[in-house]
Amino acid sequence: MKIVNPVLTGFHGDPSMIRVGDTYYIASSTFEWFPGVRIHESKDLVHWNLITSVLDRVELLDMKGDPCSGGIWAPDLSYADGKFWLVYTDVKVIDGAFKDMYNYLTIADDIKGPWCDPIKLNGVGFDPSLFHDDDGKKYLIQQTWDHREYHNPFNGLTLTEYDTEQKRLKPETAKNVYEGTKIKTVEGPHIYKIDGYYYIFAAQGGTIWTHQEVVARSKSIDGPYENEPNGPFITNFDTPDHYLQKQGHGSLVETPSGEWYYASLCARPLHHDTENIYDPRGWCPLGRETSIQKVEWDADGWPRVVGGHGGEVDVNAPIDAILTDAPQNSAAIDTFDSDRLDLEWNTLRVPFSEKMGTVGGGKLELIGQGSLSNKFNLSFIARRWKDFEFETITKVQFEPYNFQAMAGLANYYNSEHWSWIFITKDDDGNNVIEVAQCDNGRYTSFFKEDAIKIPENVDWIWFKTIVDHLDYYYEYSYDGENWARIPLKLDAMILSDDYVNLHYGGFFTGAFVGLAAVDYSGYDSKATFDFFEYRV
Repeated sequence: MKIVNPVLTGFHGDPSMIRVGDTYYIASSTFEWFPGVRIHESKDLVHWNLITSVLDRVELLDMKGDPCSGGIWAPDLSYADGKFWLVYTDVKVIDGAFKDMYNYLTIADDIKGPWCDPIKLNGVGFDPSLFHDDDGKKYLIQQTWDHREYHNPFNGLTLTEYDTEQKRLKPETAKNVYEGTKIKTVEGPHIYKIDGYYYIFAAQGGTIWTHQEVVARSKSIDGPYENEPNGPFITNFDTPDHYLQKQGHGSLVETPSGEWYYASLCARPLHHDTENIYDPRGWCPLGRETSIQKVEWDADGWPRVVGGHGGEVDVNAPIDAILTDAPQNSAAIDTFDSDRLDLEWNTLRVPFSEKMGTVGGGKLELIGQGSLSNKFNLSFIARRWKDFEFETITKVQFEPYNFQAMAGLANYYNSEHWSWIFITKDDDGNNVIEVAQCDNGRYTSFFKEDAIKIPENVDWIWFKTIVDHLDYYYEYSYDGENWARIPLKLDAMILSDDYVNLHYGGFFTGAFVGLAAVDYSGYDSKATFDFFEYRV
């Protein structure tokens, strides 16, 4: 078998991969999307199934008011003492001198939970991970944030012992053990003990084109640490033609037979025909995905990526891989028969509740709340873009009171970058179809006074979005068979990490597609959705 990268397509960044027995697990970042921390499972490193989201209740994760790309950064999954341990960060401030955050620990006997109420750790810095030493001690290693303008804000990695009896860190043991290299921006650390050495794997360069992973080692856990010669361990900064870009920030795992693999975030840039493919290097609407590279150890005991530090697209699977049954692609249909949203659906910052609407019995009802720019009260469920080419279809019934009530199909990056096709009311009292876009906070109604009037005898409207790499389109139908394309070609660049990074410091997620109801007049207009389909 071959591992074909990326193994987790669409927004799945900062992978924390472990093995328990013959089973591998990957935990990935979710930022402001609820529930927090997705877990995928595999026995062959090739085929992966989404099995749970850990932070599925407000007691574990309260993100109301969190900024875009705040929330859950770089979770760390580990297994020790017969239990699963998850360390995670909830980031409350993105831009400016500060990164206010809270780091927590939760523990479970089973990967699917229940997970214990959170144990608050500290706010020293983000990307914490827990190392379980063979003498029974446990240590937290994390990025160290420094708000002082005369220092680099990424002020090395801090190591702090964790007291399992008192369930707290011991701040008196805190020590800065590693500063990284001249590339700076050191973050995302993990510690591994292999053949008598403590190895630190850490990301550097930021999660942009300069991203990389470095390795350092020491005979003592508190250093001093020696950098890997002829590094970095992995990067695509000097491989601009490679299919995979931005690799770094990941984790190491050993197979039962003694092979080694490294899971990394990565991205796949797209380009407009008119652009130089090196500058800009491209646009990544699918966000930061997950790749897996094979690792070998050189004669001096340093890890090396097979095929060179740029990595490979096709990677040999483990020799002891157990074939895993998993979906062949990302196609899916939801007819809303269950009274719970399936695992692929996400909401922003808070869980789906009766305030947003209800699901079950073959329909989804959404109660209109704030706009798609609202960070507090929003009735919107969404799932990741996972392919460069796909289409989604839904069927909606909606009777708006006025132009302030809207419901339809949306493509979304964050509160400042999105578009949608929706039903609303015009000034003459007609139900109409409109398409609008928000680009860096600038809102545009494309039809204005010429919105498409819906015939009076039509109760249901079908909406479709068609994505073709950087181009995407909307269509509508009154019967689900005969479709009319909206004469607009929209640019998926606006829904990419790289475009958002031009305007805002939080650019860590990816494009989503979903169903929304808005009624900022406060009259709670209700939209009914019959189904949702994702086709590839």
